Amino acid sequence: MNSSFISRKDKIIVAAIEIISESGLAALSTRSLAAKENMSESLIYKYFGGLNEVLVGVVSFFVKFDRSIMDTISAKSTKTTSKIRDFFDAYATYYDNYREITTIILNYEELLHNSGTREMITNCITERTEFLINVIREGIEKKEIKDIFGAEELANILISIMNGAILNRRVMHHEMSFKTEVMQSVNKMLRLLEV
Repeated sequence: MNSSFISRKDKIIVAAIEIISESGLAALSTRSLAAKENMSESLIYKYFGGLNEVLVGVVSFFVKFDRSIMDTISAKSTKTTSKIRDFFDAYATYYDNYREITTIILNYEELLHNSGTREMITNCITERTEFLINVIREGIEKKEIKDIFGAEELANILISIMNGAILNRRVMHHEMSFKTEVMQSVNKMLRLLEV
Protein backbone atom coordinates (compact mmCIF):
# COMPACT_ATOMS: atom_id res chain seq x y z
CA MET A 1 0.00 0.00 0.00
CA ASN A 2 1.25 3.45 -0.86
CA SER A 3 1.94 5.18 2.45
CA SER A 4 1.08 8.55 0.90
CA PHE A 5 -2.59 7.51 1.11
CA ILE A 6 -2.38 6.96 4.87
CA SER A 7 -3.26 10.00 6.96
CA ARG A 8 -0.68 11.46 9.31
CA LYS A 9 -2.97 10.61 12.23
CA ASP A 10 -3.09 6.94 11.17
CA LYS A 11 0.69 6.93 10.73
CA ILE A 12 1.08 8.12 14.32
CA ILE A 13 -1.25 5.35 15.54
CA VAL A 14 0.67 2.73 13.57
CA ALA A 15 3.94 4.10 14.94
CA ALA A 16 2.53 3.86 18.47
CA ILE A 17 1.56 0.22 17.89
CA GLU A 18 5.07 -0.50 16.59
CA ILE A 19 6.70 1.14 19.61
CA ILE A 20 4.50 -0.83 22.01
CA SER A 21 5.25 -4.03 20.09
CA GLU A 22 9.00 -3.43 20.00
CA SER A 23 9.61 -1.97 23.46
CA GLY A 24 6.44 -2.18 25.55
CA LEU A 25 3.77 0.29 26.58
CA ALA A 26 6.12 2.08 29.00
CA ALA A 27 8.32 3.08 26.04
CA LEU A 28 5.49 4.97 24.35
CA SER A 29 5.83 8.72 24.71
CA THR A 30 5.29 11.73 22.53
CA ARG A 31 9.07 11.92 22.24
CA SER A 32 9.41 8.31 21.03
CA LEU A 33 6.52 8.83 18.60
CA ALA A 34 8.09 11.99 17.24
CA ALA A 35 11.42 10.23 16.77
CA LYS A 36 9.82 7.24 15.05
CA GLU A 37 7.82 9.44 12.69
CA ASN A 38 10.67 11.92 12.19
CA MET A 39 8.52 14.87 13.23
CA SER A 40 8.44 17.37 16.05
CA GLU A 41 6.65 16.48 19.28
CA SER A 42 4.45 19.54 18.84
CA LEU A 43 3.12 18.13 15.55
CA ILE A 44 1.75 15.12 17.43
CA TYR A 45 -0.35 17.54 19.48
CA LYS A 46 -1.83 18.86 16.25
CA TYR A 47 -3.52 15.48 15.81
CA PHE A 48 -3.89 14.25 19.40
CA GLY A 49 -4.49 16.02 22.70
CA GLY A 50 -1.85 13.87 24.36
CA LEU A 51 -0.64 10.32 24.84
CA ASN A 52 -4.00 9.13 26.20
CA GLU A 53 -5.67 10.15 22.94
CA VAL A 54 -3.00 8.26 21.01
CA LEU A 55 -3.76 5.16 23.11
CA VAL A 56 -7.48 5.60 22.43
CA GLY A 57 -6.61 5.66 18.73
CA VAL A 58 -4.53 2.50 19.13
CA VAL A 59 -7.36 0.62 20.87
CA SER A 60 -9.87 1.90 18.30
CA PHE A 61 -7.61 0.56 15.57
CA PHE A 62 -7.38 -2.79 17.39
CA VAL A 63 -11.18 -3.23 17.63
CA LYS A 64 -12.18 -1.72 14.30
CA PHE A 65 -13.07 -5.07 12.72
CA ASP A 66 -14.90 -6.54 15.73
CA ARG A 67 -18.43 -5.52 14.80
CA SER A 68 -18.15 -6.64 11.18
CA ILE A 69 -16.63 -9.99 12.21
CA MET A 70 -19.42 -10.65 14.69
CA ASP A 71 -22.17 -9.47 12.33
CA THR A 72 -20.84 -11.65 9.51
CA ILE A 73 -20.68 -14.73 11.73
CA SER A 74 -24.14 -14.07 13.20
CA ALA A 75 -25.65 -13.84 9.72
CA LYS A 76 -24.35 -17.27 8.70
CA SER A 77 -26.70 -20.24 8.67
CA THR A 78 -24.04 -22.80 9.49
CA LYS A 79 -23.32 -25.22 12.30
CA THR A 80 -22.11 -23.74 15.55
CA THR A 81 -18.66 -25.28 15.16
CA SER A 82 -18.32 -23.54 11.78
CA LYS A 83 -19.23 -20.22 13.38
CA ILE A 84 -16.64 -20.77 16.12
CA ARG A 85 -14.02 -21.68 13.53
CA ASP A 86 -14.92 -18.59 11.49
CA PHE A 87 -14.61 -16.40 14.61
CA PHE A 88 -11.08 -17.61 15.36
CA ASP A 89 -10.12 -17.74 11.69
CA ALA A 90 -11.02 -14.05 11.29
CA TYR A 91 -8.97 -12.93 14.28
CA ALA A 92 -6.07 -15.29 13.51
CA THR A 93 -5.95 -13.91 9.95
CA TYR A 94 -5.93 -10.34 11.27
CA TYR A 95 -3.17 -11.12 13.77
CA ASP A 96 -1.17 -13.15 11.26
CA ASN A 97 -1.22 -10.28 8.77
CA TYR A 98 -0.48 -7.60 11.37
CA ARG A 99 1.68 -9.22 14.04
CA GLU A 100 2.33 -5.95 15.89
CA ILE A 101 -1.36 -5.48 16.73
CA THR A 102 -1.22 -8.53 19.01
CA THR A 103 0.73 -6.41 21.45
CA ILE A 104 -2.61 -4.90 22.53
CA ILE A 105 -3.68 -8.29 23.88
CA LEU A 106 -0.42 -8.58 25.79
CA ASN A 107 -1.00 -5.11 27.30
CA TYR A 108 -4.66 -5.54 28.32
CA GLU A 109 -3.83 -5.14 31.99
CA GLU A 110 -2.07 -1.80 31.55
CA LEU A 111 -4.76 -0.55 29.17
CA LEU A 112 -7.40 -1.44 31.79
CA HIS A 113 -5.64 0.90 34.23
CA ASN A 114 -5.52 3.80 31.79
CA SER A 115 -8.51 6.12 32.18
CA GLY A 116 -8.65 6.81 28.44
CA THR A 117 -8.74 3.18 27.33
CA ARG A 118 -10.32 1.39 30.31
CA GLU A 119 -13.89 1.40 29.00
CA MET A 120 -12.86 0.63 25.41
CA ILE A 121 -10.70 -2.36 26.31
CA THR A 122 -13.28 -3.64 28.81
CA ASN A 123 -15.99 -3.44 26.14
CA CYS A 124 -13.73 -5.20 23.65
CA ILE A 125 -12.98 -8.11 25.98
CA THR A 126 -16.60 -8.34 27.12
CA GLU A 127 -18.16 -8.15 23.64
CA ARG A 128 -15.81 -10.71 22.11
CA THR A 129 -16.27 -13.12 25.01
CA GLU A 130 -20.05 -12.68 25.27
CA PHE A 131 -20.42 -13.17 21.52
CA LEU A 132 -18.49 -16.44 21.67
CA ILE A 133 -20.40 -17.58 24.79
CA ASN A 134 -23.71 -16.97 23.00
CA VAL A 135 -22.59 -18.89 19.91
CA ILE A 136 -21.45 -21.80 22.08
CA ARG A 137 -24.60 -21.70 24.21
CA GLU A 138 -26.70 -21.90 21.06
CA GLY A 139 -24.64 -24.89 19.89
CA ILE A 140 -25.12 -26.69 23.20
CA GLU A 141 -28.87 -26.02 23.10
CA LYS A 142 -29.08 -27.31 19.50
CA LYS A 143 -27.07 -30.38 20.58
CA GLU A 144 -24.33 -29.54 18.05
CA ILE A 145 -21.73 -29.31 20.82
CA LYS A 146 -21.36 -31.73 23.75
CA ASP A 147 -22.06 -30.05 27.05
CA ILE A 148 -18.83 -31.24 28.65
CA PHE A 149 -17.98 -27.62 29.38
CA GLY A 150 -20.37 -24.77 30.05
CA ALA A 151 -20.53 -22.08 27.36
CA GLU A 152 -18.52 -19.59 29.41
CA GLU A 153 -15.91 -22.17 30.35
CA LEU A 154 -15.45 -23.31 26.73
CA ALA A 155 -15.27 -19.71 25.48
CA ASN A 156 -12.51 -19.00 28.00
CA ILE A 157 -10.61 -22.14 26.96
CA LEU A 158 -10.80 -21.23 23.27
CA ILE A 159 -9.82 -17.60 23.86
CA SER A 160 -6.91 -18.82 26.01
CA ILE A 161 -5.70 -20.95 23.09
CA MET A 162 -5.37 -17.83 20.95
CA ASN A 163 -3.93 -15.64 23.70
CA GLY A 164 -1.44 -18.37 24.64
CA ALA A 165 -0.34 -18.65 21.01
CA ILE A 166 0.14 -14.87 20.86
CA LEU A 167 2.34 -14.89 23.98
CA ASN A 168 4.22 -17.95 22.78
CA ARG A 169 4.96 -16.25 19.43
CA ARG A 170 6.53 -13.30 21.20
CA VAL A 171 9.17 -15.48 22.84
CA MET A 172 9.76 -18.42 20.47
CA HIS A 173 10.21 -18.97 16.73
CA HIS A 174 7.52 -21.01 14.98
CA GLU A 175 7.66 -22.80 11.65
CA MET A 176 3.97 -22.50 10.84
CA SER A 177 1.87 -19.36 10.54
CA PHE A 178 0.04 -18.02 13.55
CA LYS A 179 -3.30 -18.74 11.88
CA THR A 180 -2.34 -22.36 11.15
CA GLU A 181 -1.19 -22.90 14.71
CA VAL A 182 -4.30 -21.36 16.29
CA MET A 183 -6.72 -23.10 13.95
CA GLN A 184 -5.09 -26.50 14.51
CA SER A 185 -5.63 -26.15 18.26
CA VAL A 186 -9.16 -24.76 17.92
CA ASN A 187 -10.08 -27.54 15.48
CA LYS A 188 -8.72 -30.23 17.83
CA MET A 189 -10.85 -28.88 20.65
CA LEU A 190 -13.96 -28.61 18.47
CA ARG A 191 -13.53 -32.15 17.08
CA LEU A 192 -13.62 -33.43 20.65
CA LEU A 193 -16.85 -31.54 21.33
CA GLU A 194 -18.77 -31.92 18.06
CA VAL A 195 -21.83 -34.13 18.28
